[in-house]
Amino acid sequence: MDLSFTPEQEAFRRQVRAWVKANLPKRDPEAGSLESGDPRRIRMLKAWQRKLYDAGYVAMGWPREYGGQGADVVQQTIVNEELIVARAPGLVGGMGIQMVGPTLIQHGTEEQRRRFLPKILTAEEIWCQGYSEPGSGSDLASLRTRAELVGDEFIINGQKVWTSNAHFADWMFCLVRTDPEAPKHRGISYVLIDMKTPGIAVRPLIQMTGEPGFNEVFFDDVRIPRENLVGELNQGWLVANATLQHERNMLGSTTTTQMMMNGLLRLARTCQRNGRAAADDPVVRQQLADLIIRVETMKYHAYRQLTDAIRKRPPGIGASVNKLVSTELNHDIAAMALDVMGPYGSLGRGAADAHDRGDWPIHFMFSLGLIIGGGTSQIQKNIISERGLGMPR
Repeated sequence: MDLSFTPEQEAFRRQVRAWVKANLPKRDPEAGSLESGDPRRIRMLKAWQRKLYDAGYVAMGWPREYGGQGADVVQQTIVNEELIVARAPGLVGGMGIQMVGPTLIQHGTEEQRRRFLPKILTAEEIWCQGYSEPGSGSDLASLRTRAELVGDEFIINGQKVWTSNAHFADWMFCLVRTDPEAPKHRGISYVLIDMKTPGIAVRPLIQMTGEPGFNEVFFDDVRIPRENLVGELNQGWLVANATLQHERNMLGSTTTTQMMMNGLLRLARTCQRNGRAAADDPVVRQQLADLIIRVETMKYHAYRQLTDAIRKRPPGIGASVNKLVSTELNHDIAAMALDVMGPYGSLGRGAADAHDRGDWPIHFMFSLGLIIGGGTSQIQKNIISERGLGMPR
């Protein structure tokens, strides 16, 4: 296996690095977080994504006819790495770019691709995911939100929960039950819902980070056109699984984990323990070594996935491995950071003596949620054992 980049790819990396350095938006200390739905933050992030798109750095692998560059996956990987290393803001339209966009390319109609993909790329329309419901989290197929087909419209009633960004999203990609008599995996359809449609109510949920990133969404006789159906009627489970695979890859960023590890190493070199740097404590050094080994292992798994992508092979269970390993590793890195900081680890954002602007307690709590979101670790282990290792149910 050749793990090096070609001279052309290295030249492309330098080009991207220079562009990011010249165009990186300045931090606005008065803007609230994205999770809070602060309009000031959303405007800034939309402008940033638009600038990236104009430079050709958003969804580079998408076909040119839908606004992409037709580029190979290595180029997009290089762009993503450079953005993370530069600590650039994330894409406000991440769910559109990484989840519903690829799903529409794979399963949508030509009219749906032409209508939705351009505005996903430019962040003119922000998306949220309508999967989880009260009583159907890990067992997603048990969902009960109903959609009755009447003429050329679906009439939707029910509730979704843990819906990230629904409080400022323009559209939702959503699973609904269209045949209550069918086996639970076969009576589901995948539809696209305009969040401004009458009958939709969004109620934010305050997370343990103190921010309302999640929401409850209620549907009361919500009418959407039949043309918003993706794939075949009652065959939404197939489409949903395509989106889930993209979501698991989205949640498992190797570069993000590497950056967290680098931050932990900086902390260990600067924080004191028993009168010396924590990194000089043999116990801490052993714990750091264990984490570094896990990060390196994850990196080589990502290279294997990159090879699969180059060879046009679907992510398969590799996406589940990626999601399982990365979310648990990110949580363990954040947990050790709190331990290294000692009493200072309890200081959050806004505290004068907090390390790294008080980001670590937020990372710790948020990463715990990601272990559950997108299919819990237990669900990922089931998928790996059944589909990857051929073990019985």
